[in-house]
Amino acid sequence: MEAGGELPGIRLAYETWGRPAPDGSNAVLVLHALTGDSHVSGAAGPGHPTAGWWDALIGPGRALDTDRWFVVAPNVLGGCQGSTGPSSLRGDGTRWGGGFPFLTQRDQVAAETALADALGIGRWALVLGGSMGGMRALEWAVTHPGRVGALLLLACPAASGAEQIAWSHVQLHAIRSDAHWRGGDYHDAPDGEGPHRGLGLARRLAHVTYRSGAELQERFGRAPQGAEQPWRGGRYQVESYLDHHAAKLVRRFDAGSYVTLTEAMNSHDVGRGRGGTAHALRRVTAPALVAAVDSDRLYPPAQQRELAAGMPHADGLRIVESPYGHDGFLIETGQVGALVRELVGAR
Repeated sequence: MEAGGELPGIRLAYETWGRPAPDGSNAVLVLHALTGDSHVSGAAGPGHPTAGWWDALIGPGRALDTDRWFVVAPNVLGGCQGSTGPSSLRGDGTRWGGGFPFLTQRDQVAAETALADALGIGRWALVLGGSMGGMRALEWAVTHPGRVGALLLLACPAASGAEQIAWSHVQLHAIRSDAHWRGGDYHDAPDGEGPHRGLGLARRLAHVTYRSGAELQERFGRAPQGAEQPWRGGRYQVESYLDHHAAKLVRRFDAGSYVTLTEAMNSHDVGRGRGGTAHALRRVTAPALVAAVDSDRLYPPAQQRELAAGMPHADGLRIVESPYGHDGFLIETGQVGALVRELVGAR
């Protein structure tokens, strides 16, 4: 591991769509965001309570046409959807829990490199991702420039900034302050005795940063939730909305993975040990598109502008127009699909 320690015998879960070309030249790597997983496309089913999170992009006739492309999506190292993470068993049969080593984006890319090698993929035709997935996509292009044929970065920075680390710090503190956190060693506790309150609070806070203030105001305003009366202990609609998303995440995601992956995102700095950001970005040899969501307040467009300006073969900064804030890179699949087609449609 970059920060010390080791993970022996790791496992990565992944899904694929389409068929690989005999020479492996049609492989595309799709990298998910913080609480995503390998289920980019397809219906809900066992192990996947919801449909694919970028379903409209992958399939016959779609931007990532599976009659042409072999699409691979791994669950990130440190996650909780099949890949090795804090809830996984060590060799001695105990859970990693709070003993799980500190992960960086480079460690996660090292694991994904091993996956590519195992699949016989020497070079990706395209690597793409948004938010945390974009961080890893960028690390791929800087660490292994010869293995990335094209690059699409969405709503991500060259390095996590002070405000992003600050938002994350409050979320991490919420989880670690939960009495049921137990230093991260809670995985064998009885049902209902994990750090669910802390994780739910972290998700409420994070979700506010994922959407735009204008959208929340237009969508909810000051309206009460149904017949509830906020002045008598009830909730406003926007409060109910945050409660709903907290409850959804608590049912499907591990607090230990949330902590591990959030800390990895905080560590993101493509220039670390490489002579700074500008020098690191010049290592990218692939044609690249960088896109910002115009209403993103978590990773504002100025950060993507730095990326676009720093990579030798980036074709300026593209803007995804959306009222939905940071989540626009997940929601505006028509605009994202157009970027994919522009980058690799004629290749």
